[in-house]
Amino acid sequence: MADKGARVVVADLQADKGEALAHEIGGVFVSVDVTNTEQIIDAVNTAADLGPLRALVNSAGIGWAQRTIGKDGEFESAHNLDAYRKVLAINLIGTFDCIRIAATAMSRNELTTTGERGAIVNMTSVAAFDGQIGQAAYSSSKGGVVGMTLPVARDLSAVGIRVNTVAPGLIDTPIYGEGEASEAFKAKLGESVLFPHRLGKPEELASMVIELLTNSYMNAEVVRVDGGIRMPPK
Repeated sequence: MADKGARVVVADLQADKGEALAHEIGGVFVSVDVTNTEQIIDAVNTAADLGPLRALVNSAGIGWAQRTIGKDGEFESAHNLDAYRKVLAINLIGTFDCIRIAATAMSRNELTTTGERGAIVNMTSVAAFDGQIGQAAYSSSKGGVVGMTLPVARDLSAVGIRVNTVAPGLIDTPIYGEGEASEAFKAKLGESVLFPHRLGKPEELASMVIELLTNSYMNAEVVRVDGGIRMPPK
C-alpha cells in the first residue's frame, strides 16, 4: 500500500514491530486492541488526520485448537467456552467493529472520480470452508467474516464503500519458524497444495489485497488465495 502512495497507519498490539514497520514505510503506528472500540476510533482518527481514510485492511486474528469434547466423557473436558468467546471477540466481532468505525469515517469522504468513498478488505481463512478437527472456534469466527461480507457490502454500497474478503491458505510467514527443520516442515506442507506445490508468498497474498482495494469492480466477493488446496479433516 505504501508503494502505491498510501500513508499507512499500522494498527497492532506489537509496538516494537509495528513502529519499526511504520518507520520503514513512512507510516504511523497506533497501538490497537480490536476488542477495544475506543482504540479503534483513535486509529481511525489518526488515519483521517493523515488524509481521507480510503482503505481498511482487517487482518487481526488468533487461533485456538481444541476438540469439541474431551476423551474422558466429563463435561469439564469439553471445549473451553472462554477460549471460544475470545476467538470470536477478536476474529469476528473485532473485524466488524473495525468495519463499522472505519466505514463511518469513510462515509464523510468526497466521492472519487469512480464514485467511491472507500474500500475494505477483510482477512479470513480457508478454514472458513475447510475447517479441520479442533478448529471449531477458529473456523466459525472466520466463517462469520465470510458470512458478513455480502450483507455489509450491500449495506455500504449506498455510500460508495466496497467490501471484499480474502481467504488465505498456507502462507509462508514467521509462524513456521526458521532453520532447516522449519524449511523441511514447510516443504512437506507444500506438497498438499494443488499447484504450485509450495506455501504461498506474503507478496502474493498482498497483491490480492491491493487488487481488491484498487479494482473498482470488485465488490462483495470472497477470494481464496490458496494454490487450490482443500484442507483434510486433520
